[in-house]
Amino acid sequence: MARLPLFPLSNALFPDGVLHLRVFEIRYLDMIKRCLEDGQPFGVVILLAGQEVRKPDSLEVLAPVGTLARIEHWQQPVAALYELRCRGGERFDLADCERGRYGLWTGQTQAIAADPVVAVPDALRGAVSALGRLIAGLQQQGYGPAEMPVAAPYRLEEAAWVADRWCELLPLAAADKARLLALRDPLARLREVNGELAARGLL
Repeated sequence: MARLPLFPLSNALFPDGVLHLRVFEIRYLDMIKRCLEDGQPFGVVILLAGQEVRKPDSLEVLAPVGTLARIEHWQQPVAALYELRCRGGERFDLADCERGRYGLWTGQTQAIAADPVVAVPDALRGAVSALGRLIAGLQQQGYGPAEMPVAAPYRLEEAAWVADRWCELLPLAAADKARLLALRDPLARLREVNGELAARGLL
């Protein structure tokens, strides 16, 4: 097990996902500085209750599962602001967590094994086509690699990769995203995502 600094967010980060952050709260500035100096990741966990920007005496409830975030690019336009682009790493179970100085959360984590590489079955290929259309549409609108919400390589033949991208992109409830992140079966995750896309008329 490893103890990690945690960054609670209302949205989810899945393995190989892209996360853009503007960091300005005191509790995170020192954390990010240390991560940059040491080349270490931090943990992104879904915020089930509370707000991303901390308020005095606010209640924050964290999901029991999260994802490592590794900083790929950063800039510091002013002293008290970091602008980051991060990439999702492996998932982890959160065994325990505690809030320390300035409200920074840390947690004891246990790594979750990577999803197996499983091909997308024919019955779920609608999710692949919809994601391919979205990526192509953003590229046609002039989005560059650094601006895209989905990072290359586009592994559209892999069930886990397709499911994970839709889990990040769809406006699902935080509890639903946490449940999907915790699923060990990528086909089960993709089936749920495909159902959501169908219900929203996106297939």
